[in-house]
Amino acid sequence: MRTLVTGGGIGGLTAAIALQRVGVDVEVVERATAFGEVGAGVQLGPNATSVLQLLGLGDQLADIGFAPELMRVLRWQDDAVLSERPLAEQMQEAYGAPYYTAYRPDLIELLAAAVPTGSVRLTSRVTAIDPRRPEITLADGTRLRADLVVGADGIHSTVRGATVGDVPARFSGMCAFRALVPVLPGDDLSIRLWLGPGSHLVAYPVGAGPRFINLVCVVREPDWREESWTAPGTATDLRGRFRDWSPGLRALLDRVTEPVFRWALYDREPLAGWSTAATTLLGDAAHPMLPFMAQGAAQSIEDAAALAAAAADDVPSMLRTYEERRRPHTARIQRMSWDNNVSYHLDDGDRQTERDAEIAAGRALNLHRLTWLYGNDPAATPA
Repeated sequence: MRTLVTGGGIGGLTAAIALQRVGVDVEVVERATAFGEVGAGVQLGPNATSVLQLLGLGDQLADIGFAPELMRVLRWQDDAVLSERPLAEQMQEAYGAPYYTAYRPDLIELLAAAVPTGSVRLTSRVTAIDPRRPEITLADGTRLRADLVVGADGIHSTVRGATVGDVPARFSGMCAFRALVPVLPGDDLSIRLWLGPGSHLVAYPVGAGPRFINLVCVVREPDWREESWTAPGTATDLRGRFRDWSPGLRALLDRVTEPVFRWALYDREPLAGWSTAATTLLGDAAHPMLPFMAQGAAQSIEDAAALAAAAADDVPSMLRTYEERRRPHTARIQRMSWDNNVSYHLDDGDRQTERDAEIAAGRALNLHRLTWLYGNDPAATPA
């Protein structure tokens, strides 16, 4: 089976590795001149790290990943700890695989190194696709034919639009600022989540060492809708959004320098189907989700494992099996991430007080009760 994977991000590269391991002839088609990512962090729960371990990448992942010992949920005004739970040790014990944070460029480099050089076509932008053949056309006029085309080309997927149609993106009303600050002696190396009215902020260490603290700072921004990871922001603007927040958080933001990026947060309603007889989708192309469960990258990795596990000479049957295993699961995460857009950002008052009490009692945001998520087997068909 000859397969073309369009998009050389986390999901596309993992799919190429997984498919090649089961004997599929794969070529990755990537528009960039080299593999890479804008510097940012990524969280990989055991549902993702177990897949990468099975692909033979466990040692390399351990070299670039960091396993935070704790996850803390903090009140926005005063740094009061609403919840503090063990993370690294309990995740390993419960699910048999680590919970890592990582620097995205390190992860892309790791995955790209595992894909044979001859299986990659860089500087190749897909401009059209004929799903019946299937055949893709590149910007330079080159046409490539295959038995299967996998669209791993992101939320604005060319493959999705040309094969199963498009669904309008849904704006969340929120904007996220992204920044990195170097780790200093004495820094808190847990995953920290501050919840406040109309905003929240996540801070976690990334990079071997770790080298940086990755900041994702989410604010209400109903009139700013630029959906780009690289749209510029400013440190001054970022600090201004949180000027009334806790002293600990403000001290962390005082260390931010440019570059600062911001992007409007969108998702899409779950698709009724994402395959034709010879094309399918993966990752954000199939199920874009808000980053409020830290599962975007992890689900694209699971998709790759499920697609490879379903591999068969009969491509239509393969894709039906793949969808049966993935669509209900990813739709659940899409919907829960959307719901968190409300619960994370409650204004001060009774509902926020009730939410904080739920968190403190361990009935909400309890990572260790999510067996369906962190213990998921992407090769298994849902019951």
